[in-house]
Amino acid sequence: MRAIKQPLRERGLDYASLSDPVLVTRAKAGDAEALEALCIRHAPRVERLAKHLLRDPEDARDAAQEALAKLCVRLRQFRGESQFSTWLHRLVVNTSRDVAERQRTRTHDALPEELGADTEHDPTRGVRISELRRELCDSLADISPEQARVVVLKDALGYTFEEIAEAAGMPVGTAKCHAHRGRNRLRERLERRDVA
Repeated sequence: MRAIKQPLRERGLDYASLSDPVLVTRAKAGDAEALEALCIRHAPRVERLAKHLLRDPEDARDAAQEALAKLCVRLRQFRGESQFSTWLHRLVVNTSRDVAERQRTRTHDALPEELGADTEHDPTRGVRISELRRELCDSLADISPEQARVVVLKDALGYTFEEIAEAAGMPVGTAKCHAHRGRNRLRERLERRDVA
């Protein structure tokens, strides 16, 4: 008598050990656990990227959650022409841009969460951190968007130049050039502020 095959779930399929392409294929076919595994796996990277693209921590959290929600809805649009992580990166960048645009239409300026941190021991710490963050964001805003993007991806998030080139749709040499020029312009701007 032949043994009846059990469904994969009943055999204890470990979704966390499956590769992205396998999870994507399964999720596109309607496997909710595969979709959940993709979201769990990529959530930390999505959150880090959103935090580096947006000034306000609340906006970054909103952008990360919105990007993960869009992942669930738009996964069927992923054609597999690039790596899944590259497609998701573009989704997060576009979502963060949308959140930033909505933020510009608001009139309030939320205080960074560091302002309330550890004020008993050093009440000026939060203010200094906030000023440094604002100064860095202002400096990034004053260089070209391509240079700022490459600098953040390379120096803050640890992407390789190959990953950056693929995500941004540019040659590796161009990504390296943007990083070099962006770093130099940032250094010049920050040094001028220190002297002033």
